[in-house]
This record gives sequence, structure tokens and C-alpha cells, in this order.
Amino acid sequence: MLEYGVLPNKFTYPFVLKACAGIGSLILGKQVHSSVVKIGFDSDVHVGNTMVHMYCCCGGGVEFAQKVFDEMPKSDSVSWSAMIGGYARLGMSTDAVGLFREMQVSGVRPDEVTMVSVLSACADLGALELGKWVESYIEREKVPKCVELCNALIDMFAKCGDVDKALKLFRDMNGKTIVSWTSVIVGMAMHGRGSEAVSLFEEMREGGMVPDDVVFIGLLSACSHSGLVEEGWRYFDSMSKDFGIVAKIEHYGCVVDLLSRAGLVKEALDFVQKMPIEPNSIIWRTLVTACRAYGELNLGESITKQLIKNEPMHDSNYVLLSNIYAKSFRWEKKTKVREVMEKRGMQKIPGSTKIELDNEIYEFVAGDKTHNHYKEIYEMVDEMGREMKRAGYRPTTSEVLLDIDEEDKEDALNRHSEKLAIAFALMKTPPRTPIRIVKNLRVCADCHSATKFISKVYNREIVMRDRNRFHHVRDGKCSCKDFW
Repeated sequence: MLEYGVLPNKFTYPFVLKACAGIGSLILGKQVHSSVVKIGFDSDVHVGNTMVHMYCCCGGGVEFAQKVFDEMPKSDSVSWSAMIGGYARLGMSTDAVGLFREMQVSGVRPDEVTMVSVLSACADLGALELGKWVESYIEREKVPKCVELCNALIDMFAKCGDVDKALKLFRDMNGKTIVSWTSVIVGMAMHGRGSEAVSLFEEMREGGMVPDDVVFIGLLSACSHSGLVEEGWRYFDSMSKDFGIVAKIEHYGCVVDLLSRAGLVKEALDFVQKMPIEPNSIIWRTLVTACRAYGELNLGESITKQLIKNEPMHDSNYVLLSNIYAKSFRWEKKTKVREVMEKRGMQKIPGSTKIELDNEIYEFVAGDKTHNHYKEIYEMVDEMGREMKRAGYRPTTSEVLLDIDEEDKEDALNRHSEKLAIAFALMKTPPRTPIRIVKNLRVCADCHSATKFISKVYNREIVMRDRNRFHHVRDGKCSCKDFW
């Protein structure tokens, strides 16, 4: 077009920018941006909106998206939606929520596309109260409830801990799609309600909805988190036999997880070795985690060494090997692994826990002293420890992967991020009200045990979302039945 001497106009650029977004080319996107400025269409709102979208879709482009958005002479609801949606897709959920609040102050009315992105951010943060406010805002402002918005509400409530509300919205919804069914089945899986997930799947089939490969991932995950080994096997076989769906690596991963969580480590290894496709590193790491949990330490060590050989710069492989050595009290070997990590500039992902209180998201890391009230929080942690011990709690010191004495191990456990967040909640919320926290990693056995004691001692329901699932803890008992 340019070679023929035909100049692009304001209708041309959005299509070209969308193409750049589609291929994710930041360099090409910048070149087109330069052309936009050169020809003088950078003040056009439609071109600007598409540019924000393009930069958000290109790796490393979010800062450029922010700059374009901030410098737009005129913006509309699409501009705000593009930036909020970009933040949400990139996992910058706090920024997405913050920008949505700015949007309200500016007086721009959000549409259903904006609300879908905001709900996605709420789901990522586990911010139930904010999610409830968004739902009431949708009702109050009469934002059109398209299918995508209904699905986003279901997903948000499930991921924020209120799966019963998600189920109610699903039941009240008209025009359910396969995404609707998948959202509610995955929600049940996350909350360990495997039997209900299976019932929903069968209801979906009876209603004439044909399952796809994605809904089977949710279903197999539900079986895994609820220990439904036989059911999981049956549905895995049913995929190809009854629906002609070719199993992908994710489905094989679910079966390995199903067997591993049930302690069937040898069966899981046999399944992996007979897979018709090459197992990926995630599957091998799942096996290693099971080896550590169920005492197959030599097998776990062997697999992890091979993982390190294949992926020498992947930090989690070294962490797994270090944890296996610590579990078998081989402290010298563990120290050597950590030294290799340090030489190669790798660090273990720190455990962190978020909690939503009074419209604010607070985040804690292990041993955190950055909080304004950290002294009071640690005093509360010490009080919790005394009260729990009176109730029969004994710290699981094997979870501390350090060669230190038992008393120091107990102290290290007390500083885990979950306990800090719970202590803060006990300080700042009325008695007998629920506590909701979100952990970025799998909750350790000690924190799981401690949470059960805290719920009983302080008469609180504690809802904890970790990397794998939800734990609803009440009166000393957890919904996972200690299977996670």
C-alpha cells in the first residue's frame, strides 16, 4: 500500500495494529506507532484505543500502553477497557482494580467488557468483597448481562471462595454455554467438591451439551482433588471412547496428579512411562512432589537430577532437589544445591499471602516486617502459638528445610505468611466473622494443621485458597479432609 503511494487513514491503522497484536510483535508495533505519529493520527481516539490494546498484547509492551493511555487527548470507555483488560490479562490485577476506581472518579461509564476484566482481576486477587461490590454495581447501573459477563461472575465467585453463590448464578442463568458449565465444574473442583462436579458433568451431558477437551480438564481435576481415582480413570477413558477427544498433555497431567495425590506413586510412574506423548517437566515435577510426600526419596532424587540436566536454568527443579535432601536430612547436599542456585542467580519463589480488609488488599511474606503493625502482628502470632499448643497443636518441624534446632524450626514456622495474615485478620475483624486468605504456593502441612487449630480456638471459619485448591476450615476440620 505504501509502495503504491497510498497513504493510510484513521480506519487503516486499527487493522494494522490489531495484526501486530495478533502476532505479538513489539518491534513491528512500535514501527506502526511511529507511522501513526508521523502522519498525524495519534490524537484519534479509535487509533489510540487500538494502540493501547496492541501494546498490552506484546511482551514488554505494557509500559508503552500506559504512556499512550495517559497521553491520549480524549478517551472513552473503550480506552479504559483496553487498559484495564491489558492489566488483567497480564496478571497486574491490583493495577486493573486501581484503574477501574480512577475510571469511576473520571465519570466514564464502564460497559460489560470493562466489567468482565474487573471481575477477572477480582478472581485473581481472591477479593470477594470487591467482587460483590462489582456485582451490585452491575445491577445498580443496569450493565447489560451478556453471557460472557455471567460467566465472569460465576468464575469470580468460585475463585473468591463463594462457590455456592457461583452455583446459584449458574442455575439462574439463561443461555448457558460450554464455558458456563466448565466454570462451575472447575469451581467445584477447586473447592474439593468432586462428587458435585461429576454430577454437573452428567447433567450437562443429559442436557445435550457436548463436552470439549477443556471441560474434561476441569472434571479430571475435580476427581484428583477429591480422591476419586476410579471415576477419574473412567472419565479419562471416556474422552476418546465416547467423544473422540484426543487426550492432550494437560489431561495426562491430571491423571498423574490424580494418582500422585492418592499416594499411588509407582502407578503414576508406570502411567508416565507408557504415555504416547513425551511427558513435560510439569508432569515430572508432579511425580517428584509425590515422591517427597510419600517417602519415595531415591526415585524423586533421580527424576529431579534428570530435570536439572534437561532444564539447568529452571529454579523449581533445584528447589525440589533441595527439599528432597532436607526431607532425608542430607544437609550438606542440600546446601550444595542452594549454592549452585546462588551462583546461577536463581532464587526460590517466596511464599506470600494476601488478605482483603476494608477495601484494601494486604500482602504478607514469610518473616515480613514491612507492615505498619508488624510488632502487634508478631505478638498476636505468639499468642496464637500459645493457645494452639494448649489445644494440642504440635508444630510439623519437618516442613522447615533448614539444619537448625527444633526450637528455631518452630520459630521459623510461626513466621510463615499464612499465619501472619491470619494474625492480622484476628486483630482487625470482629469475633466469629470469617477470615479469607489467598496463598501463592501450596499450603504446607504445618500451616494447614495450625489453621485447623486456630479455627477451633478462636471460633472462626477460615477460607484459604492456595495454588491448588480451596480449604474451608471450621471447628478444627478442613473441607479437604487433609487430602491436598
